[in-house]
Amino acid sequence: MSDLFARLERVPDVEAPDLVAVDATDRLLLDQAAPLLAGAGPGEVAVVDDSYGALTLGAVALHGVPDVRVSQDLLVAERALARNAERTGLVGSYRSLPLAPELADGARVVLVKAPKGLEALREIAEVVAAAAVPDVTVLVGGRVKHMIHAMNDVLRDSFAEVSATLARQKSRVLVARGPRAASSSFPRCQEHPDLGLTVCAHGAAFAGPKIDLGTRALLRSLPRMNPQAVTALDLGCGTGVLAAVLATARPELHVLATDQSAAAVASARATAERSGLAERITVRRDDAAAQVPDGSVDLVVCNPPFHVGAAVVSGAADRLFAAAGRVLRPGGELWTVFNSPLPHPAALRRLVGPTRVVDRDRRFSVAVSTCRD
Repeated sequence: MSDLFARLERVPDVEAPDLVAVDATDRLLLDQAAPLLAGAGPGEVAVVDDSYGALTLGAVALHGVPDVRVSQDLLVAERALARNAERTGLVGSYRSLPLAPELADGARVVLVKAPKGLEALREIAEVVAAAAVPDVTVLVGGRVKHMIHAMNDVLRDSFAEVSATLARQKSRVLVARGPRAASSSFPRCQEHPDLGLTVCAHGAAFAGPKIDLGTRALLRSLPRMNPQAVTALDLGCGTGVLAAVLATARPELHVLATDQSAAAVASARATAERSGLAERITVRRDDAAAQVPDGSVDLVVCNPPFHVGAAVVSGAADRLFAAAGRVLRPGGELWTVFNSPLPHPAALRRLVGPTRVVDRDRRFSVAVSTCRD
């Protein structure tokens, strides 16, 4: 195990001193699942939200599990798994699938890296309970400080039996059995009459069908955004609120919305459809606008993350700022919102161009950066 794990990397995800490719939760999940994995046949093991491949490749290499099915919300996680499979000679040992019935159909063992939000866990539980075999065992692992009792309640909505293992190295595993078959309740949608918008969200989408305060702060500046723009990009679009409001307010704009989260992309598509904007907004799963040509966009709007997992890491936003600087035409504008204490203006000046803060309060700042020639 130690030899396999030593070869795994986080690339292409953000690197920082406190961030690792394999953690105590990965190790504990594989140890707890070992008796179940040892007898698993082809297609009987599913993995959800494997961070960088430790669970998937560990099941294959350490327990000989054939044909593992895996669903990862983040595109960087998918790519890290693919790279690590190449590094360890395990290409072709797994299949990447969306969080949908095909992932769990016939599964007897499901390993889950606990998501940050309860609704993300709820959607995972609903999908698995509806498609897996009646004797499926679901193991959900996470850091003790992030494992709250409400997770047990969420799992009990979809499973008859839920128990917890003893903690080890500050990680713990919840074990669920006895699926209660039911259809998924996602995406969930909420009307926002003040914006003339219906927002839809899958479980892992940030803020769910609500509109977070940072996005609302950025929306207040919409009338000031590049009036000559004909192309706009909602970078890290989440549920697609910024893209939808831009498309509604400015019919002349060609709007692209991108996010590396599969849940966000599915949510943004649902938001566009429910709001009658499906033909006006192109939604694409993409990491830091990698598929967007250089110098092709007039306006970028961005409400960037400031966490990578549970760690506050400025590099998460810097990757998006650098992407905006690359895809903007000279003179194009990036409008972004961030927590006021964060030192983002310096990064924006370095990665995009001249930057000024146009709105600021105790919690949020809104800045506009003009792409340098």
